[in-house]
Amino acid sequence: MALTPLQQEFVLHFGEMGSRWGINRTVGQIYALLFLSPKPLNAETITDALAISRSNTSMGLKELQSWNLVRLRHFPGDRRDYFTTPDDLWEIVRTLVAERKKREIDPTLIKLRELEMQGSAGDDYAEARISELRELIEMMTGFYDEMEKLETERLVKLMTLGGKIAGLIDKASGAFPALTKRS
Repeated sequence: MALTPLQQEFVLHFGEMGSRWGINRTVGQIYALLFLSPKPLNAETITDALAISRSNTSMGLKELQSWNLVRLRHFPGDRRDYFTTPDDLWEIVRTLVAERKKREIDPTLIKLRELEMQGSAGDDYAEARISELRELIEMMTGFYDEMEKLETERLVKLMTLGGKIAGLIDKASGAFPALTKRS
């Protein structure tokens, strides 16, 4: 499978960005290739298209499966595994956010709660900062939980409102001061 110049540039960029996102370059390239492919690809095709080793392909596909970012497909009469990405971009984004929350935010929140319960006599400043951070993360995860429940169409509408919502809150705060008060 020969890549077009556009595909090649996209795949290379995704590989570079992968390391910034916490995945290795090869995993980023595999995902980019699958994302751009109109049909599911098998490991051999991926290996050839990216000029990488078969073991790198296998390890990369396993990692992408652990992130729930690729789908496994089978075709009648063909014993090979084929891989594809979801067609719905919002499904991809929701999966990425959920996986990052599960892997990064949730363990941090658990640790902050443990530290608060332990307490430490004479370390009031550290305790206050930990509590403040926990409260912020809980507020953010609560917001995430609410947004996750929204249908995609409603979420898109909400996101396109952006700064307009902040303006409404500013206007409403004059009439309803409780809106700007921290609880």
